[in-house]
Amino acid sequence: MREMSVYGVSFDLASKQPIVLLRTTDGNTFLPIWIGHPEAAAILMKLQDSEPPRPLTHDLACSIIDSLDAEIVRVTVTELRENTFFARITLRRDGDELEIDSRTSDAIALALRADASIFAADEVIDESGVEFDGDEPELERGVATPASLSEVDVGEFRRFLDSVTPDEFRTEDEDAEEEEEEEGEAED
Repeated sequence: MREMSVYGVSFDLASKQPIVLLRTTDGNTFLPIWIGHPEAAAILMKLQDSEPPRPLTHDLACSIIDSLDAEIVRVTVTELRENTFFARITLRRDGDELEIDSRTSDAIALALRADASIFAADEVIDESGVEFDGDEPELERGVATPASLSEVDVGEFRRFLDSVTPDEFRTEDEDAEEEEEEEGEAED
C-alpha cells in the first residue's frame, strides 16, 4: 500500500468526464480516476479552498462523523474491478476502527475535508498507475492540466453542471452501438 496525494482535477474532453489524479507521495506515479461531475466539483472546491454558503454533502458527512466523536483516519483505493475503482473509508471512534465501503471519488472528497491520509493498494497502482520521468505529467487526449484548473470559476462550473444534458455524456462507442441497433431494427 502506498500513500497518495491529490495532484489535481482534470477533464477528459473526449469523454467529457472529470478525472482526479492521485500521485504517490514517494515517487512520480499517477493514478487517474474518472469521476462524476458533482464529486469533481466537491474535490475542486476543497483544493481551491472555496467555502460554500451552506454545507455540501461531503461537508455534511464530515460534520456527522465529528458529531459522533469519530474521525476519518484514512481512505484507501482498494481495487479496480470491471473499470471501477473501489475504496474504503477508515473511521476511528473510541479507539476502534471501522471500515466503510465507498465510491473512490466520495472517499477522496471526504479525506480532503478531514485532512486524512489517502492510500492506494499496490495492485491498483501496478495495474492502473502511470509513471512519469519528469516532474509533472503531460496529459493527453484533450485533458486540461491541473494548473489551468486552478483558474476555473466555480460558479461557471456549477452553471455547466446545471445545464449539461445526459446526451452530452454519450461516447462515440455508444453512438455507434445505437446506430447499429437502429440499422438492425430497420432490417427486420
